[in-house]
Amino acid sequence: MINAFRFFTDAGGLMSYGASTSEIYTSAAEQVAKILRGTSPSELPLREATRFELVINNWTAKALGLTIPPSLLVRADEVIESPPPFATH
Repeated sequence: MINAFRFFTDAGGLMSYGASTSEIYTSAAEQVAKILRGTSPSELPLREATRFELVINNWTAKALGLTIPPSLLVRADEVIESPPPFATH
């Protein structure tokens, strides 16, 4: 399963591909700051993500008996090789 948010992959999901969460949070904070300074929300432009990240949990893949192709591992922004902190096996 591919998730849109990396926290699912950090928690043991197989992989995620989506907008960078740090970019989303930074953009949201900038827009909130503008609103707090008096800008009307309707005056703010619609912002789209410009940075996306692919995170692969190779530990989960191995636990499922899957082999992720090296060509995909090389393209990943991050490859997780260890179990999540709460894993019992």
